[in-house]
Amino acid sequence: MMSRFIIEGGKKLEGEMRVSGAKNSVLPILAATVLNGSLNVIHDIPNLSDVKVMTGILESVGCHVKREGNTMIVDSSELDNHEIPEHLVREMRSSIIILGAILSRCGKIKISYPGGCEIGPRPIDLHLKSLREMGTKIEEKHGYLICEAKQLKGCEIQLDFPSVGATENSILAAVFAEGTTIIRNAAREPEILDLENFLNAMGGKVSGAGSATVYIEGVKKLHSVEHRIIPDRIVAGTYLAAAAATKGKVTLSNVIPEHIQSVIYKLREAGCNITCSNQSVQLVSPTKLKAIDSIRTLPYPGFPTDMQSQMMALMTMGDGISVFAENIFENRYKHAEELIRMGANIKVDGRVAIIRGVPKLTGATVSAKDLRGGAALIIAGLAAEGTTIIENAKHVDRGYDDIHEVLQQVGAQITKV
Repeated sequence: MMSRFIIEGGKKLEGEMRVSGAKNSVLPILAATVLNGSLNVIHDIPNLSDVKVMTGILESVGCHVKREGNTMIVDSSELDNHEIPEHLVREMRSSIIILGAILSRCGKIKISYPGGCEIGPRPIDLHLKSLREMGTKIEEKHGYLICEAKQLKGCEIQLDFPSVGATENSILAAVFAEGTTIIRNAAREPEILDLENFLNAMGGKVSGAGSATVYIEGVKKLHSVEHRIIPDRIVAGTYLAAAAATKGKVTLSNVIPEHIQSVIYKLREAGCNITCSNQSVQLVSPTKLKAIDSIRTLPYPGFPTDMQSQMMALMTMGDGISVFAENIFENRYKHAEELIRMGANIKVDGRVAIIRGVPKLTGATVSAKDLRGGAALIIAGLAAEGTTIIENAKHVDRGYDDIHEVLQQVGAQITKV
């Protein structure tokens, strides 16, 4: 039996919600633990299915992994394998992040093409192109990538698109490379800065992360490290959208307001009153949400594609017409047809969606097609009249640590069965 969420809508969210560690930081940082051949102690690791997959990958190459609450201890001293099991890679696309790290440590890796959420093609050509420029021989056969590099060499890499994964893989591959590597048109996401801080804490020499140019000076060896993961900006944005949808009032703790400015700006445009302090954000929802003229997804610091569906759920109840343009992934409007089942008025044409706000949504049985789309349906269900059943809850578990329990604490009537 597939797991599902059951929501009784119409309850205001009120209270405090703690934001967990960032999924998109945890995965590259866990991959980076193979580099030092030593102990890695990492705090604030969320309990997600994607983290379990990455743990499985680390154990498959010979790392010892121990979890104590939200802290994970990875010992990579006995790493003895460079072949990544196919079933793990298929479960999660971001498993390709292990590529640069294992290549860096072992000089070779065999890995199958990655899987994950079905939100359109995410070609890993950019990753491979950068690794080739650093001197990697790459063979593609029978659905596998076989990469070898006796000694990676620092070089200048110009990314055609500021891809987060390609930026991270290039950084990981460059840590032990001979000389200096410069990555231009690098992705500027905060998670890349978190990776830089982690690598430098173990003796790496990385600078410029968070800007468009990243420098990596190759080093000979690394040492053990202790690190705390930054808060998850997409989880923070999701909680704020849920509060706004239910006409609620919440305070988020363990949040870096700077990382969610694009989302806060749009929520203010919808009429929400938002106050930020050092590590917290408070949202007070208006009695009537205003439609937001336009939302265009862009690389950071633009509006995140990972918040597009949650914002769309909110705008289905906005007063007026909102236009969404999805510029990062194709095939990322699968939640629209599910929202329509709940009474939303949405027209999708290619990369553009037009939402005409309706006075209220009504509960229905819907299905999560991907991670963020599932979060959008939860938001819609919390605000809708009556009961909403969301099938395929497993997608949501990939990026939210027991979201139903967090929501219950602030007054939502939601259960997972």
